Amino acid sequence: MSHARLPDRIRRFVEVVNSGDTESLLAFFPDDGVVEDSGRRFVGRDAIRHWSNREFIGAKGQMTVTGFQQNKNETSIAADWKSNYFTGPARFVFEFGGDRIRELRITSA
Repeated sequence: MSHARLPDRIRRFVEVVNSGDTESLLAFFPDDGVVEDSGRRFVGRDAIRHWSNREFIGAKGQMTVTGFQQNKNETSIAADWKSNYFTGPARFVFEFGGDRIRELRITSA
């Protein structure tokens, strides 16, 4: 799927993840933002940083978007995910609060 067809904030998120930029990743979230990864919740930037360092950006994660869906309250992408922690199809569901990611839920697809 072409990144050009993704909404700008989703395209930027994918670019930040693929570039390995932890600080820019954290800037997407408010201070009390949430990542839920396979049922495990990480609340706040410090918890998200710790999770990302171990399992996401720190595991050299790379995503290739394969699908996109948007409805009133959520935006989701399907992606092929590769990292030193997990490799396989994944679904990323974004809930935005203004211009920030209020919650990101990640599941295997």
